[in-house]
Amino acid sequence: MASDKNSLSSRAPTNRRSFVKGLAAAGAVLPALTMLPRTSFAEDAAAAYASAAIDWKQFAGQTITVAGAVHPWSNAISPLLPHFTKLTGIKVVTDFQLETTYLSALPIRLARGSSTPDVFMFLAYGQGISGGWLEPLNAHYSDKSLTDLGWYDESDLLKTARAFPVWSDGERYAFPITSEAMTLFINRNARTAKDLPVPQTFDELLVTAKAVKTNEMSGIAMRAQAGGNSSGPAMGFVFSYGGDMVKDNKAAFASPEAIAAVDMYAQLLSQAGPVGVISYEWYQVLDDFLQGRTAMAIDSSNFATDISNPAKSRVAKQAEFAVFPHLPGRTPVPYMSHWQACINSKSQNKQAAFLFLQWATSKPTSLQTSAAGLATTRVSAWSSDAFKSAFGAQAAEAAVTNLQDGDVARAKAILFHPQSRLIQDAFMIGVNEVVSGAKSAKDAMTAAAETANAAIRG
Repeated sequence: MASDKNSLSSRAPTNRRSFVKGLAAAGAVLPALTMLPRTSFAEDAAAAYASAAIDWKQFAGQTITVAGAVHPWSNAISPLLPHFTKLTGIKVVTDFQLETTYLSALPIRLARGSSTPDVFMFLAYGQGISGGWLEPLNAHYSDKSLTDLGWYDESDLLKTARAFPVWSDGERYAFPITSEAMTLFINRNARTAKDLPVPQTFDELLVTAKAVKTNEMSGIAMRAQAGGNSSGPAMGFVFSYGGDMVKDNKAAFASPEAIAAVDMYAQLLSQAGPVGVISYEWYQVLDDFLQGRTAMAIDSSNFATDISNPAKSRVAKQAEFAVFPHLPGRTPVPYMSHWQACINSKSQNKQAAFLFLQWATSKPTSLQTSAAGLATTRVSAWSSDAFKSAFGAQAAEAAVTNLQDGDVARAKAILFHPQSRLIQDAFMIGVNEVVSGAKSAKDAMTAAAETANAAIRG
Protein backbone atom coordinates (compact mmCIF):
# COMPACT_ATOMS: atom_id res chain seq x y z
CA MET A 1 0.00 0.00 0.00
CA ALA A 2 1.13 3.55 -0.62
CA SER A 3 2.27 5.36 2.47
CA ASP A 4 0.91 8.71 1.27
CA LYS A 5 -2.83 8.35 1.10
CA ASN A 6 -3.17 11.50 -0.98
CA SER A 7 -0.67 10.42 -3.62
CA LEU A 8 -2.23 8.94 -6.73
CA SER A 9 0.91 7.00 -7.55
CA SER A 10 4.55 7.10 -6.72
CA ARG A 11 5.08 6.70 -10.46
CA ALA A 12 2.98 9.63 -11.67
CA PRO A 13 4.52 12.99 -12.62
CA THR A 14 3.87 15.68 -10.04
CA ASN A 15 4.92 18.95 -11.65
CA ARG A 16 5.42 20.66 -15.00
CA ARG A 17 9.05 19.55 -15.33
CA SER A 18 8.31 15.91 -14.58
CA PHE A 19 5.19 16.06 -16.75
CA VAL A 20 7.26 17.18 -19.74
CA LYS A 21 9.81 14.47 -18.88
CA GLY A 22 6.91 12.03 -18.92
CA LEU A 23 6.03 13.18 -22.41
CA ALA A 24 9.61 12.56 -23.46
CA ALA A 25 9.41 9.06 -21.98
CA ALA A 26 6.29 8.56 -24.08
CA GLY A 27 8.50 9.00 -27.09
CA ALA A 28 8.20 12.66 -27.96
CA VAL A 29 11.10 14.53 -29.47
CA LEU A 30 10.50 17.71 -27.54
CA PRO A 31 10.82 20.81 -29.69
CA ALA A 32 10.92 24.33 -28.37
CA LEU A 33 7.33 24.34 -27.23
CA THR A 34 5.39 27.36 -28.38
CA MET A 35 1.85 28.20 -27.45
CA LEU A 36 -0.64 30.24 -29.37
CA PRO A 37 -1.58 33.28 -27.24
CA ARG A 38 -4.88 32.74 -25.49
CA THR A 39 -6.28 36.01 -26.76
CA SER A 40 -6.21 35.23 -30.47
CA PHE A 41 -6.19 31.55 -31.32
CA ALA A 42 -7.80 32.12 -34.72
CA GLU A 43 -5.49 34.95 -35.77
CA ASP A 44 -2.30 33.16 -34.81
CA ALA A 45 -3.53 29.89 -36.30
CA ALA A 46 -4.15 31.68 -39.60
CA ALA A 47 -0.56 32.93 -39.55
CA ALA A 48 0.69 29.41 -38.76
CA TYR A 49 -1.21 27.91 -41.71
CA ALA A 50 0.10 30.64 -43.99
CA SER A 51 3.67 29.69 -43.09
CA ALA A 52 3.23 26.23 -44.67
CA ALA A 53 4.59 25.72 -48.19
CA ILE A 54 1.16 24.50 -49.31
CA ASP A 55 -1.39 26.03 -51.65
CA TRP A 56 -4.36 25.67 -49.36
CA LYS A 57 -6.75 26.88 -52.09
CA GLN A 58 -5.79 24.30 -54.73
CA PHE A 59 -8.99 22.28 -54.23
CA ALA A 60 -11.38 25.18 -53.62
CA GLY A 61 -14.93 24.36 -54.60
CA GLN A 62 -14.77 20.68 -53.67
CA THR A 63 -16.96 19.14 -50.96
CA ILE A 64 -15.86 16.34 -48.67
CA THR A 65 -17.91 14.29 -46.22
CA VAL A 66 -16.35 13.54 -42.84
CA ALA A 67 -17.95 10.71 -40.87
CA GLY A 68 -17.32 9.51 -37.36
CA ALA A 69 -18.62 8.76 -33.92
CA VAL A 70 -20.05 11.32 -31.54
CA HIS A 71 -16.80 11.66 -29.68
CA PRO A 72 -14.51 14.29 -28.11
CA TRP A 73 -12.69 14.59 -31.46
CA SER A 74 -15.86 15.24 -33.46
CA ASN A 75 -17.03 17.68 -30.78
CA ALA A 76 -13.72 19.55 -30.81
CA ILE A 77 -13.15 19.67 -34.58
CA SER A 78 -16.69 20.66 -35.60
CA PRO A 79 -16.52 24.31 -34.43
CA LEU A 80 -13.29 24.76 -36.41
CA LEU A 81 -14.62 23.50 -39.75
CA PRO A 82 -15.70 26.97 -40.94
CA HIS A 83 -12.07 28.06 -40.48
CA PHE A 84 -10.93 25.16 -42.68
CA THR A 85 -13.43 26.14 -45.36
CA LYS A 86 -12.27 29.76 -45.20
CA LEU A 87 -8.62 28.65 -45.47
CA THR A 88 -9.11 26.15 -48.32
CA GLY A 89 -12.42 26.81 -50.05
CA ILE A 90 -13.31 23.16 -49.38
CA LYS A 91 -16.77 22.60 -47.92
CA VAL A 92 -17.08 19.93 -45.21
CA VAL A 93 -20.27 17.95 -44.63
CA THR A 94 -20.29 15.99 -41.37
CA ASP A 95 -21.97 12.71 -40.51
CA PHE A 96 -21.42 11.94 -36.83
CA GLN A 97 -23.42 9.14 -35.17
CA LEU A 98 -23.53 7.34 -31.84
CA GLU A 99 -20.43 5.17 -31.64
CA THR A 100 -22.11 1.76 -31.66
CA THR A 101 -24.34 2.76 -34.59
CA TYR A 102 -21.41 4.23 -36.49
CA LEU A 103 -19.09 1.27 -36.00
CA SER A 104 -21.79 -1.15 -37.15
CA ALA A 105 -22.85 0.81 -40.23
CA LEU A 106 -19.49 1.99 -41.60
CA PRO A 107 -18.06 -1.41 -42.68
CA ILE A 108 -21.26 -2.20 -44.57
CA ARG A 109 -21.07 1.11 -46.40
CA LEU A 110 -17.41 0.70 -47.28
CA ALA A 111 -17.82 -2.92 -48.36
CA ARG A 112 -20.46 -1.81 -50.85
CA GLY A 113 -17.89 0.47 -52.49
CA SER A 114 -19.51 3.77 -51.56
CA SER A 115 -17.41 6.82 -52.49
CA THR A 116 -18.54 8.58 -49.31
CA PRO A 117 -17.63 9.34 -46.66
CA ASP A 118 -14.37 10.76 -47.98
CA VAL A 119 -12.82 10.85 -44.50
CA PHE A 120 -13.85 8.66 -41.60
CA MET A 121 -12.85 7.84 -38.05
CA PHE A 122 -11.69 4.24 -37.98
CA LEU A 123 -10.43 1.50 -35.66
CA ALA A 124 -10.59 -1.79 -37.61
CA TYR A 125 -7.37 -1.11 -39.48
CA GLY A 126 -6.64 -4.68 -40.58
CA GLN A 127 -10.17 -5.20 -41.87
CA GLY A 128 -10.01 -1.93 -43.77
CA ILE A 129 -6.66 -2.70 -45.40
CA SER A 130 -7.51 -6.28 -46.34
CA GLY A 131 -10.84 -5.08 -47.74
CA GLY A 132 -9.17 -2.39 -49.84
CA TRP A 133 -11.23 0.33 -48.18
CA LEU A 134 -8.36 2.59 -47.10
CA GLU A 135 -6.34 4.91 -49.31
CA PRO A 136 -2.53 4.38 -48.98
CA LEU A 137 -1.03 7.67 -47.82
CA ASN A 138 2.74 7.46 -48.33
CA ALA A 139 2.50 8.85 -51.85
CA HIS A 140 0.45 11.80 -50.57
CA TYR A 141 3.03 12.47 -47.86
CA SER A 142 5.72 12.52 -50.58
CA ASP A 143 3.77 14.96 -52.78
CA LYS A 144 5.33 18.36 -52.12
CA SER A 145 2.30 20.14 -53.54
CA LEU A 146 0.19 18.54 -50.79
CA THR A 147 2.54 18.26 -47.84
CA ASP A 148 5.11 20.41 -46.11
CA LEU A 149 6.77 17.86 -43.84
CA GLY A 150 8.90 20.46 -42.09
CA TRP A 151 5.84 22.50 -41.22
CA TYR A 152 3.81 19.43 -40.22
CA ASP A 153 6.65 18.29 -37.90
CA GLU A 154 6.02 14.63 -37.12
CA SER A 155 8.68 14.79 -34.38
CA ASP A 156 6.04 16.65 -32.35
CA LEU A 157 3.86 13.52 -32.33
CA LEU A 158 3.91 11.12 -29.40
CA LYS A 159 5.91 7.98 -30.17
CA THR A 160 2.79 5.82 -30.01
CA ALA A 161 1.03 8.11 -32.46
CA ARG A 162 3.94 7.92 -34.89
CA ALA A 163 3.97 4.12 -34.70
CA PHE A 164 0.25 3.43 -34.76
CA PRO A 165 -0.61 4.09 -38.45
CA VAL A 166 2.36 2.19 -39.90
CA TRP A 167 1.48 -1.17 -41.47
CA SER A 168 3.93 -4.07 -41.60
CA ASP A 169 5.11 -3.09 -45.09
CA GLY A 170 5.83 0.51 -44.03
CA GLU A 171 2.73 1.95 -45.73
CA ARG A 172 0.49 4.35 -43.83
CA TYR A 173 -3.27 4.32 -44.17
CA ALA A 174 -4.36 6.73 -41.46
CA PHE A 175 -3.73 9.86 -39.42
CA PRO A 176 -3.88 9.37 -35.64
CA ILE A 177 -6.33 11.94 -34.25
CA THR A 178 -6.60 11.26 -30.50
CA SER A 179 -4.65 9.59 -27.71
CA GLU A 180 -6.21 7.60 -24.90
CA ALA A 181 -5.30 5.01 -22.32
CA MET A 182 -7.32 3.15 -19.74
CA THR A 183 -7.23 5.19 -16.53
CA LEU A 184 -8.47 4.68 -12.97
CA PHE A 185 -11.02 7.25 -11.76
CA ILE A 186 -11.71 7.57 -8.04
CA ASN A 187 -14.27 9.44 -5.97
CA ARG A 188 -12.00 10.89 -3.29
CA ASN A 189 -14.80 11.28 -0.75
CA ALA A 190 -15.73 7.61 -0.97
CA ARG A 191 -12.09 6.57 -0.67
CA THR A 192 -11.14 8.81 2.25
CA ALA A 193 -14.35 7.96 4.13
CA LYS A 194 -12.84 4.49 4.54
CA ASP A 195 -9.34 5.91 5.18
CA LEU A 196 -7.94 4.03 2.20
CA PRO A 197 -5.00 4.86 -0.06
CA VAL A 198 -5.24 4.97 -3.83
CA PRO A 199 -5.11 1.32 -4.97
CA GLN A 200 -2.09 0.42 -7.04
CA THR A 201 -2.24 -3.37 -7.43
CA PHE A 202 -5.19 -5.42 -8.62
CA ASP A 203 -5.60 -7.01 -5.20
CA GLU A 204 -5.67 -3.54 -3.60
CA LEU A 205 -8.24 -2.47 -6.19
CA LEU A 206 -10.49 -5.39 -5.21
CA VAL A 207 -10.12 -4.68 -1.48
CA THR A 208 -10.91 -0.99 -2.03
CA ALA A 209 -13.86 -1.64 -4.34
CA LYS A 210 -15.49 -3.97 -1.82
CA ALA A 211 -14.80 -1.59 1.07
CA VAL A 212 -16.35 1.49 -0.53
CA LYS A 213 -19.40 -0.27 -1.98
CA THR A 214 -22.69 0.81 -0.38
CA ASN A 215 -26.38 0.33 -1.14
CA GLU A 216 -26.33 3.61 -3.09
CA MET A 217 -22.89 3.38 -4.70
CA SER A 218 -21.09 0.53 -6.43
CA GLY A 219 -17.44 -0.01 -5.64
CA ILE A 220 -16.29 -0.01 -9.27
CA ALA A 221 -17.82 0.19 -12.74
CA MET A 222 -16.26 -1.14 -15.95
CA ARG A 223 -17.55 -2.29 -19.31
CA ALA A 224 -18.90 -5.85 -19.47
CA GLN A 225 -21.33 -5.83 -22.39
CA ALA A 226 -20.97 -8.87 -24.66
CA GLY A 227 -19.52 -7.01 -27.64
CA GLY A 228 -16.10 -6.01 -28.93
CA ASN A 229 -16.68 -2.30 -28.35
CA SER A 230 -16.50 -3.03 -24.61
CA SER A 231 -13.13 -4.77 -24.68
CA GLY A 232 -10.70 -1.93 -23.85
CA PRO A 233 -10.58 -2.10 -20.03
CA ALA A 234 -10.53 -5.91 -19.94
CA MET A 235 -7.73 -6.02 -22.51
CA GLY A 236 -5.65 -3.86 -20.16
CA PHE A 237 -6.10 -6.51 -17.46
CA VAL A 238 -4.94 -9.23 -19.89
CA PHE A 239 -1.86 -7.23 -20.93
CA SER A 240 -0.98 -6.34 -17.33
CA TYR A 241 -1.15 -9.99 -16.29
CA GLY A 242 1.34 -10.79 -19.06
CA GLY A 243 -1.14 -12.08 -21.62
CA ASP A 244 -1.89 -11.24 -25.25
CA MET A 245 -5.06 -10.88 -27.23
CA VAL A 246 -3.49 -12.09 -30.46
CA LYS A 247 -0.16 -13.86 -30.86
CA ASP A 248 1.24 -15.61 -33.94
CA ASN A 249 -2.04 -14.88 -35.74
CA LYS A 250 -4.07 -16.74 -33.13
CA ALA A 251 -6.38 -15.61 -30.36
CA ALA A 252 -4.27 -15.99 -27.23
CA PHE A 253 -6.69 -15.25 -24.41
CA ALA A 254 -7.00 -18.86 -23.28
CA SER A 255 -3.54 -18.55 -21.72
CA PRO A 256 -3.15 -18.92 -17.93
CA GLU A 257 -2.26 -15.21 -17.72
CA ALA A 258 -5.37 -14.08 -19.60
CA ILE A 259 -7.60 -16.44 -17.62
CA ALA A 260 -6.26 -15.02 -14.33
CA ALA A 261 -6.80 -11.48 -15.63
CA VAL A 262 -10.41 -12.12 -16.64
CA ASP A 263 -11.05 -13.85 -13.32
CA MET A 264 -9.91 -10.72 -11.47
CA TYR A 265 -11.98 -8.52 -13.78
CA ALA A 266 -15.04 -10.61 -13.00
CA GLN A 267 -14.36 -10.65 -9.26
CA LEU A 268 -14.30 -6.86 -9.22
CA LEU A 269 -17.58 -6.50 -11.07
CA SER A 270 -19.44 -9.42 -9.49
CA GLN A 271 -18.42 -8.50 -5.93
CA ALA A 272 -18.38 -4.70 -6.13
CA GLY A 273 -19.93 -3.70 -9.46
CA PRO A 274 -23.28 -2.06 -10.15
CA VAL A 275 -26.53 -3.91 -10.67
CA GLY A 276 -26.89 -4.80 -14.34
CA VAL A 277 -23.19 -4.40 -15.08
CA ILE A 278 -23.28 -7.18 -17.69
CA SER A 279 -24.98 -4.68 -20.03
CA TYR A 280 -22.52 -1.83 -19.34
CA GLU A 281 -20.84 0.00 -22.20
CA TRP A 282 -18.64 3.09 -21.79
CA TYR A 283 -21.54 5.52 -21.48
CA GLN A 284 -23.05 3.67 -18.49
CA VAL A 285 -19.63 3.60 -16.82
CA LEU A 286 -19.12 7.31 -17.37
CA ASP A 287 -22.65 8.25 -16.30
CA ASP A 288 -22.38 6.24 -13.08
CA PHE A 289 -19.16 8.02 -12.17
CA LEU A 290 -20.48 11.47 -13.12
CA GLN A 291 -23.59 10.97 -11.01
CA GLY A 292 -21.73 9.59 -7.98
CA ARG A 293 -23.26 6.14 -8.39
CA THR A 294 -19.87 4.41 -8.39
CA ALA A 295 -16.81 5.05 -6.26
CA MET A 296 -14.31 4.00 -8.93
CA ALA A 297 -14.22 3.30 -12.64
CA ILE A 298 -11.68 2.26 -15.23
CA ASP A 299 -12.10 3.55 -18.74
CA SER A 300 -10.76 6.00 -21.30
CA SER A 301 -8.58 8.87 -20.12
CA ASN A 302 -10.65 11.07 -22.45
CA PHE A 303 -13.50 10.98 -19.91
CA ALA A 304 -11.56 13.52 -17.87
CA THR A 305 -13.10 16.57 -19.52
CA ASP A 306 -16.62 15.44 -18.59
CA ILE A 307 -15.62 14.24 -15.13
CA SER A 308 -13.97 17.56 -14.29
CA ASN A 309 -16.79 19.69 -15.71
CA PRO A 310 -19.16 20.85 -12.92
CA ALA A 311 -21.90 21.39 -15.49
CA LYS A 312 -21.87 17.66 -16.27
CA SER A 313 -20.39 16.05 -13.18
CA ARG A 314 -21.60 15.87 -9.59
CA VAL A 315 -18.14 14.69 -8.54
CA ALA A 316 -16.00 17.25 -10.38
CA LYS A 317 -14.38 18.58 -7.19
CA GLN A 318 -13.69 15.17 -5.67
CA ALA A 319 -12.53 13.21 -8.72
CA GLU A 320 -9.07 11.68 -8.72
CA PHE A 321 -7.19 10.28 -11.72
CA ALA A 322 -4.67 7.49 -11.24
CA VAL A 323 -2.47 5.07 -13.11
CA PHE A 324 -3.71 1.66 -14.19
CA PRO A 325 -3.30 -1.09 -11.55
CA HIS A 326 -0.59 -3.72 -11.79
CA LEU A 327 0.58 -7.04 -10.40
CA PRO A 328 3.21 -6.84 -7.64
CA GLY A 329 6.65 -6.49 -9.17
CA ARG A 330 5.30 -5.78 -12.67
CA THR A 331 4.72 -2.62 -14.65
CA PRO A 332 1.08 -1.95 -15.57
CA VAL A 333 0.24 -2.33 -19.24
CA PRO A 334 -3.03 -0.48 -19.79
CA TYR A 335 -4.76 -0.80 -23.11
CA MET A 336 -4.01 2.33 -25.10
CA SER A 337 -5.04 3.39 -28.55
CA HIS A 338 -5.30 6.22 -31.02
CA TRP A 339 -8.51 6.82 -32.87
CA GLN A 340 -7.45 7.23 -36.47
CA ALA A 341 -8.95 8.92 -39.49
CA CYS A 342 -8.66 7.39 -42.94
CA ILE A 343 -9.43 8.34 -46.53
CA ASN A 344 -11.89 6.25 -48.50
CA SER A 345 -10.06 4.48 -51.34
CA LYS A 346 -13.17 5.09 -53.50
CA SER A 347 -13.32 8.82 -52.69
CA GLN A 348 -13.51 11.23 -55.61
CA ASN A 349 -11.76 13.90 -53.50
CA LYS A 350 -8.72 12.12 -52.09
CA GLN A 351 -6.31 15.07 -52.27
CA ALA A 352 -8.81 17.44 -50.65
CA ALA A 353 -9.40 14.79 -47.99
CA PHE A 354 -5.65 14.50 -47.36
CA LEU A 355 -5.38 18.28 -47.05
CA PHE A 356 -8.20 18.18 -44.49
CA LEU A 357 -6.47 15.54 -42.37
CA GLN A 358 -3.17 17.38 -42.52
CA TRP A 359 -4.94 20.52 -41.34
CA ALA A 360 -6.96 18.70 -38.67
CA THR A 361 -3.89 17.10 -37.07
CA SER A 362 -1.46 19.99 -37.50
CA LYS A 363 0.14 21.88 -34.61
CA PRO A 364 -2.08 24.99 -34.82
CA THR A 365 -5.31 22.98 -35.10
CA SER A 366 -4.24 20.64 -32.31
CA LEU A 367 -3.53 23.57 -30.02
CA GLN A 368 -7.06 24.79 -30.62
CA THR A 369 -8.78 21.43 -30.13
CA SER A 370 -6.67 20.67 -27.05
CA ALA A 371 -7.79 23.96 -25.53
CA ALA A 372 -11.26 22.41 -25.53
CA GLY A 373 -9.84 19.42 -23.63
CA LEU A 374 -9.19 17.05 -26.53
CA ALA A 375 -6.30 14.64 -25.94
CA THR A 376 -4.59 15.06 -29.29
CA THR A 377 -1.48 13.27 -30.56
CA ARG A 378 0.87 16.26 -30.26
CA VAL A 379 3.40 17.05 -27.56
CA SER A 380 2.99 20.79 -28.07
CA ALA A 381 -0.73 20.47 -27.37
CA TRP A 382 -0.31 18.18 -24.35
CA SER A 383 2.25 20.61 -22.94
CA SER A 384 0.08 23.69 -23.33
CA ASP A 385 -1.43 25.35 -20.28
CA ALA A 386 -4.75 25.61 -22.11
CA PHE A 387 -4.97 21.83 -22.47
CA LYS A 388 -3.99 21.11 -18.87
CA SER A 389 -6.56 23.66 -17.71
CA ALA A 390 -9.34 22.10 -19.80
CA PHE A 391 -8.36 18.46 -19.27
CA GLY A 392 -7.09 18.80 -15.72
CA ALA A 393 -3.43 18.70 -14.72
CA GLN A 394 -3.77 15.54 -12.63
CA ALA A 395 -5.79 13.82 -15.34
CA ALA A 396 -3.16 14.75 -17.93
CA GLU A 397 -0.38 13.38 -15.72
CA ALA A 398 -2.22 10.07 -15.21
CA ALA A 399 -3.05 9.81 -18.91
CA VAL A 400 0.49 10.39 -20.14
CA THR A 401 1.82 7.87 -17.60
CA ASN A 402 -0.69 5.30 -18.80
CA LEU A 403 0.17 6.10 -22.43
CA GLN A 404 3.87 5.54 -21.83
CA ASP A 405 3.10 2.26 -20.01
CA GLY A 406 1.01 0.98 -22.93
CA ASP A 407 2.35 -1.63 -25.34
CA VAL A 408 1.85 -0.48 -28.94
CA ALA A 409 2.77 -3.87 -30.41
CA ARG A 410 0.22 -5.77 -28.32
CA ALA A 411 -2.48 -3.18 -29.03
CA LYS A 412 -1.79 -3.23 -32.77
CA ALA A 413 -1.75 -7.04 -32.84
CA ILE A 414 -5.46 -7.07 -31.99
CA LEU A 415 -6.62 -3.79 -33.52
CA PHE A 416 -4.92 -4.34 -36.86
CA HIS A 417 -5.92 -7.97 -37.30
CA PRO A 418 -8.30 -8.46 -40.26
CA GLN A 419 -10.72 -10.29 -37.94
CA SER A 420 -10.25 -7.82 -35.09
CA ARG A 421 -13.92 -7.21 -34.39
CA LEU A 422 -14.85 -10.90 -34.42
CA ILE A 423 -11.96 -11.65 -32.05
CA GLN A 424 -12.94 -8.86 -29.67
CA ASP A 425 -16.59 -9.90 -29.82
CA ALA A 426 -15.68 -13.49 -28.87
CA PHE A 427 -13.45 -12.24 -26.06
CA MET A 428 -16.11 -9.99 -24.55
CA ILE A 429 -18.81 -12.64 -24.83
CA GLY A 430 -16.50 -14.77 -22.70
CA VAL A 431 -15.83 -11.94 -20.24
CA ASN A 432 -19.56 -11.29 -19.97
CA GLU A 433 -20.16 -14.97 -19.15
CA VAL A 434 -17.58 -14.86 -16.37
CA VAL A 435 -18.92 -11.61 -14.89
CA SER A 436 -22.47 -12.99 -14.91
CA GLY A 437 -21.32 -16.22 -13.27
CA ALA A 438 -22.45 -18.38 -16.18
CA LYS A 439 -18.98 -19.87 -16.70
CA SER A 440 -15.60 -20.02 -15.03
CA ALA A 441 -12.84 -17.86 -16.51
CA LYS A 442 -11.04 -20.95 -17.78
CA ASP A 443 -14.09 -22.40 -19.52
CA ALA A 444 -15.24 -19.07 -20.95
CA MET A 445 -11.84 -18.00 -22.27
CA THR A 446 -11.09 -21.41 -23.73
CA ALA A 447 -14.39 -21.40 -25.61
CA ALA A 448 -13.96 -17.75 -26.65
CA ALA A 449 -10.49 -18.41 -28.06
CA GLU A 450 -11.78 -21.43 -29.98
CA THR A 451 -14.55 -19.30 -31.49
CA ALA A 452 -12.11 -16.53 -32.42
CA ASN A 453 -9.61 -18.94 -33.96
CA ALA A 454 -12.34 -20.55 -36.02
CA ALA A 455 -13.13 -17.11 -37.42
CA ILE A 456 -9.45 -16.49 -38.15
CA ARG A 457 -9.18 -19.80 -40.01
CA GLY A 458 -12.26 -18.83 -41.99
